[in-house]
Amino acid sequence: MKDGMTGEIAIEGLAAPAEIRVDEWGIPHIRAESEADLFLAQGFNAARDRLWQIDLWRKRGLGRLAASFGPGYLAQDIAARKVLFRGDMAAEWVSYAPDTRAICEAFVAGVNGYIAWALEDPARLPPEFALTGSAPEPWAAEDVVRIRSHALTRNAISEVIRSNLLAGLGPETDLLRKNLEPKRVPGDTGIAPGSVPMAVLDDFRLATAGVSFSPERLAAPLAEAGRWRRVDSLAQVVADATWTGSNNWAVSGARSSTGRPVMAGDPHRNHALPALRYLVHLTAPGLDVIGAGEPCVPGISMGHNGTAAFTQTIFSADQEDIFVLTLDPACPTRYRQGEGWAEMEQVTETFEVKGAEPQERTLLFTRYGPVLHSEGGRAYALRSVWFEPGSAAYLGGLSTMRAKTLPAFRDGLRRFATPSLNHLYADVSGTIAWQPAGMIPVRRGWDGLMPLPGDGSLDWDGFLDLDTLPLVTDPAEGFVASANEANLPTDWDHAAVQVGYEWLEKSRALRLRAALASGTHDVADACALQTDALSLPGLRLKALVGGLAETPAEAKALFAGWDGVLGVDSAAGALCEFWWEKHLKPGILARLVPDAALRPLFAPGDVEGILTALEQPEALFGPAPEAARDALLAETLAGAVAALLAAQGAPEGWRWGALHHGYFEHPLAPLGAKLDVGPLEKPGSASTVMHAAYRGSDFRVTMGASVRFVIDVGNWDASRCINAPGQSGDPRSPHYADLAPLWAKGEYVPFLYSDAAVEAATRQRIALVPAG
Repeated sequence: MKDGMTGEIAIEGLAAPAEIRVDEWGIPHIRAESEADLFLAQGFNAARDRLWQIDLWRKRGLGRLAASFGPGYLAQDIAARKVLFRGDMAAEWVSYAPDTRAICEAFVAGVNGYIAWALEDPARLPPEFALTGSAPEPWAAEDVVRIRSHALTRNAISEVIRSNLLAGLGPETDLLRKNLEPKRVPGDTGIAPGSVPMAVLDDFRLATAGVSFSPERLAAPLAEAGRWRRVDSLAQVVADATWTGSNNWAVSGARSSTGRPVMAGDPHRNHALPALRYLVHLTAPGLDVIGAGEPCVPGISMGHNGTAAFTQTIFSADQEDIFVLTLDPACPTRYRQGEGWAEMEQVTETFEVKGAEPQERTLLFTRYGPVLHSEGGRAYALRSVWFEPGSAAYLGGLSTMRAKTLPAFRDGLRRFATPSLNHLYADVSGTIAWQPAGMIPVRRGWDGLMPLPGDGSLDWDGFLDLDTLPLVTDPAEGFVASANEANLPTDWDHAAVQVGYEWLEKSRALRLRAALASGTHDVADACALQTDALSLPGLRLKALVGGLAETPAEAKALFAGWDGVLGVDSAAGALCEFWWEKHLKPGILARLVPDAALRPLFAPGDVEGILTALEQPEALFGPAPEAARDALLAETLAGAVAALLAAQGAPEGWRWGALHHGYFEHPLAPLGAKLDVGPLEKPGSASTVMHAAYRGSDFRVTMGASVRFVIDVGNWDASRCINAPGQSGDPRSPHYADLAPLWAKGEYVPFLYSDAAVEAATRQRIALVPAG
């Protein structure tokens, strides 16, 4: 049925017939007679291709995992309920677009329509439901907007880690973990470094963790529910935050070979099965948009509407803080506020638990947000933009996707709160623009880098207005671009307007700007640049090796002719990355962080912070810093060469692709499900434009482009795209993994828009008709 779903399907709530045409690459082109029917059909289609994924997303976000999977998920449910939106729903609904509520009601009607149709014959359900003994649950419109735990915000985790590290190390050492731009010493908030326990992060991590499966967890009795409060490693969580980013750029018609703007975007997220993002084309009278979004959210957040194209990357605004509250010794639900005490709000939640009686837990909330942890007469609360109306992730796309002029697009951005993003815009008139946007707290008297007292003395003072942030329109250089770097103007007054200090390292941004600065560009050039594997950190390491008096012969020979490209066949690339990950990073931490217990808190390490320390060795290295630095480089490089000789034989056989590989692991793999995709040899690294961050244990790529697209603005059918590993999340579909080999090789498929082109590429046709 997944491949041959044709004919008519009757759906409740549909006012007129609608159609889904699926092209040969699995991209659905949905057409309806009204926007209400269009979003209903989008919901139906999202469930058709991604039901297991979106059902799991909903259960995780609402704290309903235990109802389907048992007591092993109760702790995760409790954590999830802490970060649900509990504010004014009337304000929430109008935050994103005037018709948000109607759109969400139509969307969930479509999801529920598919669920009802599938449950008529359970064989229609994706196999994961049978493998876990679960069933999909019906949706409510509120479910789409109340879940916040997938919205990418920062920097609560970093605050707590920094507080613990600065108890015994100087701020310059902490830069090896997270570089600060511009450089600064974190301000004193009155909360002593080291006084905030790492346990503060347990529920926060649990609330934002993915859903994991194992026979042990699924079989856990109620008495062992507390065992499952930690389901991921802190290093994994920090690595995800360190590498989550994107590339985007728009080249003006004056700099393109066609005279039309070209836009490119490739958002970087954890690789998942199925893919995080979903490509879809939505057409109704007055609306014709195509692009990518998350399948659980109506509309799209990046793509084009036939007049304007738009894309986004993370703009690293600081949207979180940890507040430390002093508790009343006589009443642990009261906390100090000024000269008096404030009462916490106590909310009793009921949790359904498969195989057990329902469980009740009381959650505590303060004026700042939920209490994450209490001990020693203190409570620790999370202040986050999540708890403000309008901060459901990417839902602001309901406004921006309809904008056909730059002023209208900027008006839409006023509704786009999370994530905080670098938005790029290009239209058929030739206009290109960069506008960062997001809900950014105003902090007066502190910088957001350390936990702060929750006694009323410090708090957020509203949010920055969009007009406070920079806007670049039609620059003389002929392009706009971003790659999560610190990209505020050089004359930005950080003291007056604080945005944040924790950005991603600049390697990708520098490479993009160098490539875009000269010549003309077209769609093919943009595709080539999106898959570029030149490593600027690799070249910086090569330069450091060139200054050593003693270098292993193998390394000297390989680096001498290396161009810095991390291709799959590169022996020098294999050595460089193996040395960096397995020897150099551990070596510098062993040298500069005497307490071995603290070293895991530095993972995965900040590329810019570490390279700067190596290129400009100072007192951290001792009285003779350059000599100590050179000794460290020589010793760790020799160790890497010896290890590679043992593992891969002679240097002629060393290959980066033999180490660095893409692999999409299905969440049910620990249960024996044979649904994984891979391995696939992969070029690049976390520092190349072809973003391919890997875990240090086995060089498996864990994060990179969740989707790539290049848009020829005005000649829309010439646009290109790729998703990975495929558009569908159903293992029975031919589109479950069909795009993975193309993705690994940096290839693309057509991103078709015109009706004639779509019709010619249609391979599956699904007719939806009103029920009754």
